[in-house]
Amino acid sequence: EIGAIAGLSSVVLVMMMGQSRIAYTISRDGLLPKMFGKVHPRFRTPYISTLVVGVLAGALAGLVPLNVLGELVSMGTLLAFATVCIGVLVLRRTKPDIVRPFKVPAAWLICPLGALACLALFMQAFVVHWHLFVGWTVLGLFIYFGYGIRNSKLNKQA
Repeated sequence: EIGAIAGLSSVVLVMMMGQSRIAYTISRDGLLPKMFGKVHPRFRTPYISTLVVGVLAGALAGLVPLNVLGELVSMGTLLAFATVCIGVLVLRRTKPDIVRPFKVPAAWLICPLGALACLALFMQAFVVHWHLFVGWTVLGLFIYFGYGIRNSKLNKQA
């Protein structure tokens, strides 16, 4: 049990740090308010994103059972990995001349198998927690269509 607690604690802390940097980057692209892109003058870290992620994580940890949180995080991670697998194939087809610092050998085989494996694991948790995952997805879409699409730097370039 001590090993599980230590492992889970370290994963949660790393994910919180990563999430604050993701919010920072998304903000710099215009998909979240600019305040999430502010960097602390002394420490050079995205301090507002870190605070918001910390408060949200604390609230979720206090209100949602740990096993449900774990499954939702796993579902999100698996869906992200499946999206990357599919994205590699799409980019190989639509932009074959793009510079690729990382190579995927036998992408025609590895990417579909990776996506299928991730989606198969995703579906196991989805059967039980589909309503929560759909709720989070709808919330994300609401934020995107309510704020992000109008403020996206990429949308303004087009």
